[in-house]
Amino acid sequence: MMFKDIRDYQIVFLSLFLILGIGTRDWTLRPELILIAIATSLTTQLILSLVISHWSLVTSTEINHKQTIFNFRSPLITALGLSLLLRADHWTTMVLAATTAIGSKFIFQSDNKHFFNPANFGIISALALTPDAWVSPGQWGEEWWYCLLFVGTGGMILKKVGRWDTTAAFLGTYSLLEAVRNIWLGWTWDVYFHRLMSGSLLLFALFMVTDPRSIPNATFGRIIWAVCIAFTTFILRNYFYLSTAVFWALFALAPLTILIDSLWFYPRFAWMQIENS
Repeated sequence: MMFKDIRDYQIVFLSLFLILGIGTRDWTLRPELILIAIATSLTTQLILSLVISHWSLVTSTEINHKQTIFNFRSPLITALGLSLLLRADHWTTMVLAATTAIGSKFIFQSDNKHFFNPANFGIISALALTPDAWVSPGQWGEEWWYCLLFVGTGGMILKKVGRWDTTAAFLGTYSLLEAVRNIWLGWTWDVYFHRLMSGSLLLFALFMVTDPRSIPNATFGRIIWAVCIAFTTFILRNYFYLSTAVFWALFALAPLTILIDSLWFYPRFAWMQIENS
């Protein structure tokens, strides 16, 4: 592979999506907010890494050494994810989203493992705490070549990190639920495909719900977890009419990772395993 770290591919792909979105979808996306998201994420990661490193030296606390080493990849991926999905009228909202996103990794942990997806946490924080943040699930339209691009690039990363099972369980369950509802209501199948052919849904399924550092470790646990998220998404979207249902579902069920990891023990994912493979 050209890059030793698979996260470098993720950074390239997400950057490509951002360029394509601006160039082909005519998003009302302000470049300065992208820079703010990146700068805030990197700065927050650096500050918290230094604070925890200093605190561990003062208190002689044994902590995960890797968390005290600044690595630009994780916060940059988070910033690109926020830029792709979150819209805001004010720069302070993006600062809030990026700060809480990175901060969640350091604050919400169980056995030195964070269980909230950082970008998802930042999106929910902005939606819940500010009046000017929104997410547009239909921003990618329904053009087939976007779907092929997402599946191709996302599939490459998922094959390397071994998390296809999570995407398959989520999309398979959600698609089945929507199909049953479509038949029950007597709608034509073009309505069904309209609800599924969403670039944002694929981005979520391929790049967010599969984050190997925050989702359950064991395969069986990931499948159960993904099925639960699909059911929750279906209910929130069709009965509570939330267009951002997938993000709220992931946020609400993220703590379930702690229980699943305690029930089905499996070695924790580490990026070093990928680098050495």
